Amino acid sequence: MSRPPLRIVLADDERMVRTALRVILEAEPDLEVVGEAASGAEAVAQVRSLAPDVVLMDVRMPEIDGIRATEQILRTMERPPRIVVVTTFENDAYVYDALRAGAAGFLLKRADPDELIGAVRLVARGDSLLFPAAVRTLAAAHAATVPSAVPGWAGRLTEREADVLRLMATGLSNHELSERLGVGAQTVKTHVASVLAKTGSRDRTQAVIAAYEGGFIMKKG
Repeated sequence: MSRPPLRIVLADDERMVRTALRVILEAEPDLEVVGEAASGAEAVAQVRSLAPDVVLMDVRMPEIDGIRATEQILRTMERPPRIVVVTTFENDAYVYDALRAGAAGFLLKRADPDELIGAVRLVARGDSLLFPAAVRTLAAAHAATVPSAVPGWAGRLTEREADVLRLMATGLSNHELSERLGVGAQTVKTHVASVLAKTGSRDRTQAVIAAYEGGFIMKKG
């Protein structure tokens, strides 16, 4: 029995962008665009009404921007969708705020169709859309440059979990973590899940941000 298609809501104030995204996504049999929004406020209403699996959220929109819309959706819905913020620039400060708010990742507007389709499928199955170099740049800009109070969660990490978090911050996948640490895939999954729980993170991206902001990973001077 085949699975129903993934339900997607597109939020962008430019009609042409939404149309282009719809054409690309609906060419795939497992993807379905169920709603469109031209503002953050419309996006929140659409998501609450349609309960999609994934939202592609432009960060800069009228009324309510994509960050506030993301915060509202994730804060008020019992089973919120996975949200991917869409931006023009990798170093956009809005992206950092959206990731902190709980977005599953971000996508550049210049991404090609295969990247777009892959991103939707990736976040829908619970993974984070992590661009290591860009996230490191964004997080490091907000990181401590001198030692400060160690976050409470840092003391609860085991030595191996601390190693896992440092390697996660370099963008390594679970498979790469497994090879680097010389342990099995299931062991890596267990360590990653524990790191997320102890740092209070929804996903790997938030854990990396917590590591930088908490001073667990220091900014290089």
